[in-house]
Amino acid sequence: MKRDMLTVDDVTGCWAIMPTPSKPNASDPSATDTVDLDETARVAEALVAAGVDGILSLGTLGECATTTWDEKQAYMRTLVETLRGRIPVFGGTTGLNTRDSIAMTRAAREIGVDGVMLGLPMWVQPDVPTAVQFYRDVAAACPDVAICVYANPEAFKFEFPRAFWAQIAEIPQVVSAKYINIAALYTDLNLTRRRIRLMPLDVDYYAAARVDPEACSAFWTSGAVCGPAPAIQLRDLVLEARQSGDWSKAKALTDRIGMTYRTLFPNGSFKEFSVYNIGIEKARMDAAGWMTAGPVRPPYHIVPEAILEGGRESGRQWAKLAAELEREAGR
Repeated sequence: MKRDMLTVDDVTGCWAIMPTPSKPNASDPSATDTVDLDETARVAEALVAAGVDGILSLGTLGECATTTWDEKQAYMRTLVETLRGRIPVFGGTTGLNTRDSIAMTRAAREIGVDGVMLGLPMWVQPDVPTAVQFYRDVAAACPDVAICVYANPEAFKFEFPRAFWAQIAEIPQVVSAKYINIAALYTDLNLTRRRIRLMPLDVDYYAAARVDPEACSAFWTSGAVCGPAPAIQLRDLVLEARQSGDWSKAKALTDRIGMTYRTLFPNGSFKEFSVYNIGIEKARMDAAGWMTAGPVRPPYHIVPEAILEGGRESGRQWAKLAAELEREAGR
């Protein structure tokens, strides 16, 4: 049964980014039915048990561009059936044009997702009027679907500038954004009049909460599927700091999380990371050992070994941190 449309107030805490687990043959261009639905259900259940507050799916590392529509539907249906409304789940409906995005968004809502993570069409570089109108059109056609703006400038060839945020805040269905431009956070919070939950990456959450503890009350994390403990503890420490005024523990954990990222970005470059991000992230997850992300679907399965090893080391370091935190909690 579908719940009422989520609002910005419903988007709080730790939101895990789930990959779309793949079967062993998924890198074969002739493969069909590549989604490991058993692993999908297992991971979703484990995330609920760990205490995450929501799930985002079918973005870039969720391989939205390389899964078929039948695979997307089966995956979203498995998430919805597994979660049973215990936490919200957003599917991904990014496509090449407005009409397909509308059709997929409607279908995803019928499956039972609570919202969609929606990026701009991946073809022509949009200007601000085009980008804003795209979200307006999808929202108007899907009035009961909450939208998370997928604000990735490398993926969508769009910088998500100030004028965009000022206008997008007028769309009621836009309740959140997967957000990475932490340097512009204060300005963008003001431009959106805090009507949109701008969700930073886990390692940026402490800094965002220091900018505005009330408005910055949620974050996204792909690390949660490398072992949820660091992300869950970060959420709790920031909440504790908002109440006590003592931010030292949240800062200390953020520094420890940051150390796991040292090898994730090739040459320290987000731009270079974005060329290989699916392979890097899935290598990270598999090396951490908390879930099996599986092979990358073509054509993005070709990744230099040295870059993959950087992702694996990041996953091993995250898993090490998760184990340390669990031991410390048991003292």
